[in-house]
Amino acid sequence: MKGNGTSRRDWLRWMGAAGAAAGLAGLPLRAGATPLERVRERGTLIVGIYQDMPPFHVAGKGIDVELAQALAESLGVRLSLLPFNADENMADDLRNMVWRGHYLGYGPADVLLHVPVDRPLMQANPQVAILAPYYRDRVAIARRLDRVPRLETLSQLDGGRVAVPGQSLAGWLLIGADSGAYRNQLITHWKDGAEAARALLREDVVAAAGLASELESVLRGDARFEIAPLPSPRAPRDGWAVGMAVKSASTDLAQALQSAVNALAASGRLGQMFERGNVSWRGA
Repeated sequence: MKGNGTSRRDWLRWMGAAGAAAGLAGLPLRAGATPLERVRERGTLIVGIYQDMPPFHVAGKGIDVELAQALAESLGVRLSLLPFNADENMADDLRNMVWRGHYLGYGPADVLLHVPVDRPLMQANPQVAILAPYYRDRVAIARRLDRVPRLETLSQLDGGRVAVPGQSLAGWLLIGADSGAYRNQLITHWKDGAEAARALLREDVVAAAGLASELESVLRGDARFEIAPLPSPRAPRDGWAVGMAVKSASTDLAQALQSAVNALAASGRLGQMFERGNVSWRGA
């Protein structure tokens, strides 16, 4: 089980966690209980989180793991994490992790984290409620200031090599930018923006592109680099908010989770989670 970078031990650990969460979800509970009451009677909040999404979840640690723990604490229950690998699209993830469950037999979770708070996505998936935005991410590019002092347009990269995960929004934007003018200088084999940022840190490239959260987690605080929005007219200007999703009928659970996120933001605890991940918290 090493073809995708996951060892057999990691796979078995993941399957064990998924099986445990599936077992918790199937416990007999009082008939007529609301979704929030069922969580409290079970004594556990099952939270779906994405596998290998730095800085939000890597090997059981990250911002989303801390947030999941805080949400469980706010409800007075224990946390059961249900990590999973992303499917082909967001609708598949919502089906597998929120409203139906995966065909392999695990899920659904009580709540899925890191869901785009996007109206078309909401309208296309009436089975879920998307709520509680807790961060605003964006496509960004980091550069070595000694090699690229200014970057108002991509042409100022001046032929320098750029690390970017090819299968990402940043990758698609750069590959297609200015009619493909920069394709020959792109190195695209990285799995995520954090890997691309580490290539920049090693000085293998003059710039690295990805999500701002990914780049910051590696480079923030290092005066040799600057991270800024990708200068592309096709990049979402204001980025996008990420929140969480529950079943559409889970009204009381949704209200409790929204209240918990509001309290975490107001107290500064949410911002501290991002600081520990070396990411600037940008409220949605």
